[in-house]
Amino acid sequence: METLVIIVFVIGYLAIALEHPIKINKTATALLTGVLLWTIYAMSSTEGHVGEQLSHHLAKISEILFFLLGAMTIVELVDAYQGFRLITDRINTKNPVKLLWLICWVTFFLSAILDNLTTSIVMVSLIRKLIPNKDMRMFFAGMIVIAANAGGAWTPIGDVTTTMLWIGGQITTVNIMKVLFLPSVICMLVPLVYLTFTLKGDLGITTGASSATDLSGHEGYNHERIRGGTTMLLLGVGALIFVPIFKTITHLPPYIGMMLGLGVLWVVSEFINPHADEAMRKPYTASGALQRIDSSSVLFFLGILLAVGALESIELLHHFAVWLDTTVGSQSVIVTLIGLLSAVIDNVPLVAASMGMYDLATYPPDHFIWEYLAYCAGTGGSILIIGSAAGVAVMGMEKIDFIWYMKRVSLIAMLGYFAGCGAYLLIYNFLH
Repeated sequence: METLVIIVFVIGYLAIALEHPIKINKTATALLTGVLLWTIYAMSSTEGHVGEQLSHHLAKISEILFFLLGAMTIVELVDAYQGFRLITDRINTKNPVKLLWLICWVTFFLSAILDNLTTSIVMVSLIRKLIPNKDMRMFFAGMIVIAANAGGAWTPIGDVTTTMLWIGGQITTVNIMKVLFLPSVICMLVPLVYLTFTLKGDLGITTGASSATDLSGHEGYNHERIRGGTTMLLLGVGALIFVPIFKTITHLPPYIGMMLGLGVLWVVSEFINPHADEAMRKPYTASGALQRIDSSSVLFFLGILLAVGALESIELLHHFAVWLDTTVGSQSVIVTLIGLLSAVIDNVPLVAASMGMYDLATYPPDHFIWEYLAYCAGTGGSILIIGSAAGVAVMGMEKIDFIWYMKRVSLIAMLGYFAGCGAYLLIYNFLH
């Protein structure tokens, strides 16, 4: 059984990593892999408690899925009201270096509050308006990927892998923000300082309204402000920031706080433009936002987490962790390699597998391995354009070539990654 399970998992993993060449959506592959592994386990087991184990894993998986569903809907609702324009419309400098620093810092902190994927889409839409020069814009887009991934790594709600660790109880809110903030900043600053001295060229000449784009990258940006934009932005950001506070006060799972925030925004959205007809109001309601969210991503997480849950139940992950400890030895080297691997393979299954490899009884909350994993898995994906959801989104929006990114951005992204690794290890050794 173990051999068959490993073969199915490896094939599924490769299909996910090679999604674009083989032209099979990774969500379909993940779902098939997860279901097949549990089927093999159920057919091979003679103990009869597979259903109970599946229910146990599904309870934990559901917490992550409902959290993501709520967060994605809130962000989509704020986007519908053009709430992010309150931030992006205030950026108007024409100096390339100054603009690069401004864009990176806004991306870094916006990603910490929202998530790296949404922030990347918002910021690339912004630079389309500000930077007509395609060559210059591609460098900015590359730095947006690095800044978004670095910004998302140090908060529980900024990156899905950090969120998974937070919901799983491996990390706590205040501690992860405290220990990863400086390494994440350094991860962004090293590439940024390099480009400050090497970036050549100008922003180009803006041609007017024709070059404007909306926050989803579609042509024809509506320059008239939509009523309720400020209200929805403040409520949306407030709801996201309140989730960790709610968890600390009530000790309830994070998805409960996220559902509370979504419920509040849903009610408020119903009272904005109450006299408009149903067709006019629908795009600005939570039900309309729910239709626009990337539901395939939610199903992808379901498939991946089911697959990893099966490996954990069969105890393959435990045996693999023991093998790594005896072969490699150093936990810091193991986690650093996981971060590098996340540039090639999706970081969600990598982190999910790591959570199954090391149990909380041996490695309690805020242990070195969880803190360092949050940083490495969150930022390592920047090394290649396909290594993170933010990178894939930017690649699609700006048509950035894989080879171009590897030649121009990958090296400085790797330097930033290792600089952040060094910063974290130095801080950890100093404190301990």
